[in-house]
Amino acid sequence: MKDIKSIYLIAICGTGMAALAGLLKSAGYRVSGSDANIYPPMSTLLENAGIPVLPGYRKENITENIDLVIVGNAVSKSNEEVQAVMKAGLNYTSFPAAIARFFLEGRQSLVVAGTHGKTTTTSILSWVLQSSGRKPGFMVGGWLKNFDNNHQVPEGNFFVTEGDEYDSAFFDKGPKFLHYRPDASILTGIEFDHADIFDDLDQIKEAFRKYVNLIRPDGIILVKHNDKNIQDVLKNAVCRIETYGYSDGADWLIEGYRFEDGRCDFTLSFKGGTKASFQLAMIGRHNVENAAAVAALCLRLGLTEEEINVAFKTFQGIKRRQEVVGVNNGITVLDDFAHHPTAIRLTIEAVKEAYSGQRLWAVFEPRSATSRRKVFEQEFPDSFLGADKVIIAGLFAPEKISEEERLDPGKVVSCLQKKGCDAYFIKEVDDIVGFMSDNAVSGDVVLVMSSGGFGGIHQKILDQ
Repeated sequence: MKDIKSIYLIAICGTGMAALAGLLKSAGYRVSGSDANIYPPMSTLLENAGIPVLPGYRKENITENIDLVIVGNAVSKSNEEVQAVMKAGLNYTSFPAAIARFFLEGRQSLVVAGTHGKTTTTSILSWVLQSSGRKPGFMVGGWLKNFDNNHQVPEGNFFVTEGDEYDSAFFDKGPKFLHYRPDASILTGIEFDHADIFDDLDQIKEAFRKYVNLIRPDGIILVKHNDKNIQDVLKNAVCRIETYGYSDGADWLIEGYRFEDGRCDFTLSFKGGTKASFQLAMIGRHNVENAAAVAALCLRLGLTEEEINVAFKTFQGIKRRQEVVGVNNGITVLDDFAHHPTAIRLTIEAVKEAYSGQRLWAVFEPRSATSRRKVFEQEFPDSFLGADKVIIAGLFAPEKISEEERLDPGKVVSCLQKKGCDAYFIKEVDDIVGFMSDNAVSGDVVLVMSSGGFGGIHQKILDQ
């Protein structure tokens, strides 16, 4: 590694790639890269870090003074720059392999994996370690408000990584999390997702099975209690396994849940032992479950109840996770990344509880690779039933999904209406904004859910 000075990232503006670029720059490397899609917030992060970004992929960008190329998983072998790298015989690697190579050696690797809640749980864990003076490194797929960043170079012994099950690169189709050498882990749950690369749930479980088996005998994994899919992947695990959850039988039992004054109070006890009391500055029972997993792991790592609780009370949240974008004319607009039926249901439940007595609009854009496919066409309707009014927009870039695979939002809305829900299919953003302008009233809460920018709909609603 000592002979590496200049590092070039192809597809540098992806959330993870931009975080990695920032980590490498902070660690003293000369970093640059390219991307076809250069826009905030990642372009701002890179600019502020003094990392030059070249627009588009051109073979001329690949020069002989580059010591290592990191190839993003959005890039194919036919990419012009990739071809130039291979022709020049330059060293290249994947994003997760680079994380392991440059930041995990000689440190305790703490990894959060699972279908839902990874970003939130990783963020809480990073903040608890930072608040308690452990000075961890971290790499998260969201923007942490406590740090005003999505990454940090470690000064202490811990490195916290959001363990993604998505593939690594065109030359490494295995999940990213298989690179992260976990010493300890949290597994938040397993469901079917990523229909663009996994055929079925069994394939996903096989990926998680390989991940769990990486944890050494002296390591530990905290897993969500009563998740049958998790139990299926643990059979050959050699590490210590502890469960957490609300139901009897969980090793770490959550009790006394209460939402009050914008925070969640709860207790946590291990196998009937002394109850520790916590106050989390977030909304939602599902976020308490995420926080409980963090508390359990941190107690195992030697932190005190007081250290953990100070961090919970001061946690500022993550952008795009139940984030209040603004309030205008008495109408509150929230932004959330939810796009899987389970995440949508839990987010609606959390917002409904936090804004008790107020009318809730759920506005959803099918944008992720899975939500644009009909794989969840039957599951989507029930996930929205907790909202008072539902608007489902047209698919983002529908032409990229074959017609036979494509989700039909009209069918989802029709099913919702049959279930007694006041639901609408409104294809275009400006038409949704116009409808909201005519029908939303003071006191309403508008929960916008999408895995992307949704055409700037949040601000457009506020500006009406």
